[in-house]
Amino acid sequence: MSHTGFHAGSFSARDETRAAAEAARRRVRIMSATLHPTLPHLEPVAPPAARLALRTDGASRGLLDGAWWPRSRDLLSELPALTGVLDPFWGRITRIAVNPKYWPVIPRQVPVDGHIVKVGWFTPEIDPHKLLLLSYGTGRWDLLIIPPETGAESAARLMAAASDYDGPPLTASALIAADEARHGVATTGEPLDPDEAWEYEGGASAVSTAVPHQPGPPSRPSRLTVGM
Repeated sequence: MSHTGFHAGSFSARDETRAAAEAARRRVRIMSATLHPTLPHLEPVAPPAARLALRTDGASRGLLDGAWWPRSRDLLSELPALTGVLDPFWGRITRIAVNPKYWPVIPRQVPVDGHIVKVGWFTPEIDPHKLLLLSYGTGRWDLLIIPPETGAESAARLMAAASDYDGPPLTASALIAADEARHGVATTGEPLDPDEAWEYEGGASAVSTAVPHQPGPPSRPSRLTVGM
Protein backbone atom coordinates (compact mmCIF):
# COMPACT_ATOMS: atom_id res chain seq x y z
CA MET A 1 0.00 0.00 0.00
CA SER A 2 1.34 3.46 -0.87
CA HIS A 3 1.86 6.14 1.75
CA THR A 4 -0.83 8.17 0.05
CA GLY A 5 -3.36 5.37 0.28
CA PHE A 6 -2.46 4.69 3.91
CA HIS A 7 -2.89 8.31 4.98
CA ALA A 8 -6.16 8.65 3.05
CA GLY A 9 -7.52 5.53 4.67
CA SER A 10 -6.50 6.74 8.15
CA PHE A 11 -8.20 10.10 7.64
CA SER A 12 -11.36 8.37 6.40
CA ALA A 13 -11.50 6.14 9.47
CA ARG A 14 -10.99 9.14 11.77
CA ASP A 15 -13.73 11.12 9.99
CA GLU A 16 -16.14 8.22 10.34
CA THR A 17 -15.33 7.92 14.04
CA ARG A 18 -15.95 11.65 14.58
CA ALA A 19 -19.19 11.50 12.62
CA ALA A 20 -20.41 8.53 14.65
CA ALA A 21 -19.52 10.28 17.91
CA GLU A 22 -21.33 13.46 16.83
CA ALA A 23 -24.40 11.44 15.80
CA ALA A 24 -24.42 9.76 19.23
CA ARG A 25 -24.21 13.14 20.98
CA ARG A 26 -27.12 14.40 18.89
CA ARG A 27 -29.18 11.37 19.86
CA VAL A 28 -28.43 11.99 23.54
CA ARG A 29 -29.46 15.65 23.21
CA ILE A 30 -32.70 14.67 21.46
CA MET A 31 -33.50 12.04 24.09
CA SER A 32 -32.76 14.51 26.89
CA ALA A 33 -35.02 17.10 25.32
CA THR A 34 -37.73 14.44 24.98
CA LEU A 35 -37.41 13.13 28.53
CA HIS A 36 -37.02 16.55 30.15
CA PRO A 37 -39.05 19.03 28.10
CA THR A 38 -38.93 22.70 28.98
CA LEU A 39 -42.21 23.48 30.71
CA PRO A 40 -43.90 26.83 30.05
CA HIS A 41 -43.93 29.31 32.92
CA LEU A 42 -47.43 29.41 34.38
CA GLU A 43 -48.59 32.47 36.27
CA PRO A 44 -50.49 31.65 39.48
CA VAL A 45 -54.23 32.18 39.12
CA ALA A 46 -56.00 33.60 42.16
CA PRO A 47 -59.38 32.07 43.00
CA PRO A 48 -62.39 34.34 42.42
CA ALA A 49 -63.28 36.47 45.40
CA ALA A 50 -66.43 35.58 47.28
CA ARG A 51 -69.11 37.90 45.93
CA LEU A 52 -72.22 36.20 47.26
CA ALA A 53 -73.16 34.75 50.65
CA LEU A 54 -76.46 32.96 51.20
CA ARG A 55 -78.17 31.88 54.39
CA THR A 56 -78.84 28.15 54.20
CA ASP A 57 -80.59 27.72 57.57
CA GLY A 58 -84.15 28.69 56.68
CA ALA A 59 -85.45 28.02 60.19
CA SER A 60 -84.04 31.27 61.59
CA ARG A 61 -84.62 33.59 58.67
CA GLY A 62 -84.34 37.29 59.45
CA LEU A 63 -84.81 40.34 57.27
CA LEU A 64 -82.02 39.27 54.93
CA ASP A 65 -81.24 36.03 53.14
CA GLY A 66 -77.63 36.88 52.43
CA ALA A 67 -75.40 39.50 50.82
CA TRP A 68 -74.17 40.38 47.34
CA TRP A 69 -70.98 42.33 46.55
CA PRO A 70 -71.21 43.56 42.93
CA ARG A 71 -68.13 44.77 41.06
CA SER A 72 -69.84 47.88 39.69
CA ARG A 73 -73.06 49.89 39.70
CA ASP A 74 -73.98 48.69 36.21
CA LEU A 75 -77.04 46.53 36.82
CA LEU A 76 -77.27 45.46 33.19
CA SER A 77 -73.89 43.72 33.46
CA GLU A 78 -74.08 42.65 37.11
CA LEU A 79 -77.55 41.10 37.39
CA PRO A 80 -77.19 38.33 34.76
CA ALA A 81 -74.22 36.82 36.62
CA LEU A 82 -76.03 37.04 39.95
CA THR A 83 -79.29 35.47 38.79
CA GLY A 84 -77.39 32.82 36.84
CA VAL A 85 -75.83 31.69 40.13
CA LEU A 86 -79.07 31.93 42.14
CA ASP A 87 -81.36 30.03 39.74
CA PRO A 88 -80.09 26.55 40.74
CA PHE A 89 -80.50 27.37 44.44
CA TRP A 90 -83.77 29.27 44.52
CA GLY A 91 -85.53 28.40 41.30
CA ARG A 92 -85.65 30.64 38.25
CA ILE A 93 -85.58 34.31 39.26
CA THR A 94 -88.30 36.17 37.36
CA ARG A 95 -88.33 39.66 38.93
CA ILE A 96 -85.84 41.94 40.68
CA ALA A 97 -86.46 45.23 42.45
CA VAL A 98 -84.08 47.83 43.89
CA ASN A 99 -84.10 51.31 45.36
CA PRO A 100 -82.64 53.62 42.65
CA LYS A 101 -80.64 55.73 45.14
CA TYR A 102 -77.26 54.16 44.33
CA TRP A 103 -77.95 52.91 40.80
CA PRO A 104 -77.49 55.41 37.94
CA VAL A 105 -79.49 53.30 35.44
CA ILE A 106 -82.28 50.80 36.15
CA PRO A 107 -82.84 48.52 33.13
CA ARG A 108 -86.39 47.30 32.64
CA GLN A 109 -85.21 43.77 31.97
CA VAL A 110 -82.01 41.71 31.72
CA PRO A 111 -81.34 38.52 29.71
CA VAL A 112 -80.30 35.51 31.80
CA ASP A 113 -79.50 32.11 30.25
CA GLY A 114 -82.16 32.22 27.58
CA HIS A 115 -84.91 33.93 29.57
CA ILE A 116 -85.75 37.48 30.59
CA VAL A 117 -85.77 38.82 34.15
CA LYS A 118 -87.87 41.93 34.72
CA VAL A 119 -86.33 44.70 36.83
CA GLY A 120 -88.17 47.43 38.73
CA TRP A 121 -87.50 50.03 41.38
CA PHE A 122 -89.39 51.27 44.41
CA THR A 123 -88.76 54.01 46.91
CA PRO A 124 -89.09 54.32 49.87
CA GLU A 125 -90.44 50.77 50.15
CA ILE A 126 -87.04 49.15 49.52
CA ASP A 127 -83.93 49.82 51.62
CA PRO A 128 -81.28 51.54 49.43
CA HIS A 129 -78.82 48.77 50.34
CA LYS A 130 -81.13 45.87 49.56
CA LEU A 131 -81.96 43.81 46.49
CA LEU A 132 -85.33 42.06 46.29
CA LEU A 133 -85.63 38.92 44.16
CA LEU A 134 -88.78 37.00 43.25
CA SER A 135 -89.08 33.50 41.85
CA TYR A 136 -92.52 32.81 40.39
CA GLY A 137 -94.33 30.23 42.48
CA THR A 138 -91.33 29.71 44.79
CA GLY A 139 -90.76 32.72 47.00
CA ARG A 140 -89.05 36.01 47.74
CA TRP A 141 -85.49 36.69 48.89
CA ASP A 142 -83.75 39.82 50.13
CA LEU A 143 -80.01 40.43 49.78
CA LEU A 144 -77.82 43.06 51.37
CA ILE A 145 -76.05 44.99 48.60
CA ILE A 146 -72.47 45.67 49.65
CA PRO A 147 -71.28 48.81 47.81
CA PRO A 148 -68.83 47.92 45.00
CA GLU A 149 -66.13 50.20 46.38
CA THR A 150 -66.10 48.40 49.74
CA GLY A 151 -62.77 46.81 50.70
CA ALA A 152 -62.40 43.03 50.82
CA GLU A 153 -62.20 42.84 54.63
CA SER A 154 -65.33 44.92 55.15
CA ALA A 155 -67.16 42.97 52.45
CA ALA A 156 -66.28 39.67 54.13
CA ARG A 157 -67.59 40.94 57.49
CA LEU A 158 -70.82 42.16 55.94
CA MET A 159 -71.40 38.91 54.06
CA ALA A 160 -70.95 36.98 57.30
CA ALA A 161 -73.25 39.34 59.19
CA ALA A 162 -76.03 39.21 56.60
CA SER A 163 -76.00 35.42 56.32
CA ASP A 164 -75.05 34.27 59.84
CA TYR A 165 -76.56 36.84 62.20
CA ASP A 166 -79.25 35.35 64.46
CA GLY A 167 -80.02 38.35 66.66
CA PRO A 168 -82.88 40.85 66.34
CA PRO A 169 -83.87 41.52 62.71
CA LEU A 170 -81.79 44.33 61.19
CA THR A 171 -82.15 46.25 57.94
CA ALA A 172 -79.45 46.24 55.28
CA SER A 173 -78.55 49.87 56.02
CA ALA A 174 -78.29 49.14 59.75
CA LEU A 175 -75.76 46.36 59.13
CA ILE A 176 -73.63 48.64 56.96
CA ALA A 177 -73.87 51.47 59.51
CA ALA A 178 -72.79 49.11 62.30
CA ASP A 179 -69.73 47.97 60.37
CA GLU A 180 -68.76 51.53 59.50
CA ALA A 181 -69.11 52.66 63.12
CA ARG A 182 -67.17 49.73 64.58
CA HIS A 183 -64.29 49.62 62.10
CA GLY A 184 -64.14 53.24 60.98
CA VAL A 185 -64.40 52.31 57.29
CA ALA A 186 -67.04 54.23 55.36
CA THR A 187 -68.70 52.55 52.40
CA THR A 188 -70.99 55.28 51.13
CA GLY A 189 -69.67 58.43 52.77
CA GLU A 190 -73.20 59.64 53.47
CA PRO A 191 -74.89 60.33 56.83
CA LEU A 192 -77.69 58.07 58.00
CA ASP A 193 -81.26 59.18 57.58
CA PRO A 194 -83.28 59.65 60.83
CA ASP A 195 -84.76 56.14 60.81
CA GLU A 196 -81.38 54.50 60.26
CA ALA A 197 -79.76 56.67 62.93
CA TRP A 198 -82.47 55.75 65.45
CA GLU A 199 -82.04 52.07 64.66
CA TYR A 200 -78.28 52.24 64.98
CA GLU A 201 -78.37 54.18 68.27
CA GLY A 202 -80.56 51.60 69.99
CA GLY A 203 -83.95 51.47 68.37
CA ALA A 204 -83.39 47.94 67.08
CA SER A 205 -81.25 46.84 70.06
CA ALA A 206 -77.88 45.18 69.74
CA VAL A 207 -76.96 46.73 66.40
CA SER A 208 -73.40 47.06 67.68
CA THR A 209 -73.16 43.27 67.82
CA ALA A 210 -74.49 42.75 64.32
CA VAL A 211 -70.98 42.46 62.89
CA PRO A 212 -68.96 40.47 65.45
CA HIS A 213 -65.17 40.70 65.61
CA GLN A 214 -64.56 36.95 65.58
CA PRO A 215 -67.74 34.95 65.12
CA GLY A 216 -67.43 31.42 66.45
CA PRO A 217 -67.89 28.45 64.14
CA PRO A 218 -71.56 27.55 63.66
CA SER A 219 -72.82 24.23 64.95
CA ARG A 220 -73.78 23.34 61.38
CA PRO A 221 -73.19 24.99 58.02
CA SER A 222 -75.48 28.03 57.84
CA ARG A 223 -73.84 30.05 55.06
CA LEU A 224 -72.92 29.38 51.46
CA THR A 225 -70.33 31.67 49.86
CA VAL A 226 -69.87 31.84 46.10
CA GLY A 227 -66.94 33.23 44.14
CA MET A 228 -68.03 35.17 41.07
